[in-house]
Amino acid sequence: MGGQNPYMPDAAAARPTQKYTIKFVDEQKHEHVVEVDPAKLPYGHNGLPGSILDIALAHGLELDHACGGVCACSTCHVIVRAGLDACSAPTDEEEDQLDEAYGLTACSRLGCQCVPSGRQNLVVEIPPWNRNLAREPHGPPSEKP
Repeated sequence: MGGQNPYMPDAAAARPTQKYTIKFVDEQKHEHVVEVDPAKLPYGHNGLPGSILDIALAHGLELDHACGGVCACSTCHVIVRAGLDACSAPTDEEEDQLDEAYGLTACSRLGCQCVPSGRQNLVVEIPPWNRNLAREPHGPPSEKP
């Protein structure tokens, strides 16, 4: 399962028109800077097109998303430390799911629903408690020599 939830109305999100960067800060406080090219969006099929989840996964950054990015859980909870006002507004459905998230802050968003407009660069923290260490990473199986 992945993509948009067919039972929810489409979220209004302005598409970026210029390149911008997202600095992801992982659970070990390592920083990963990603340049987002609007011409390449969407990258995949998890979350809204151009969402933080879509961008993170496309650049090899692990961001849990148990529901496949359809706003049916809160495992892709992130904290937007800078650039929140350049992101799409949260829907009622996203806010309902965020109510279930651990460590909720005023800057919390679901990675699958938060779509940056590209008006400014972002800093996004991936909280350590969202890391599912028992889950195998998503992606194609590795080739054996």
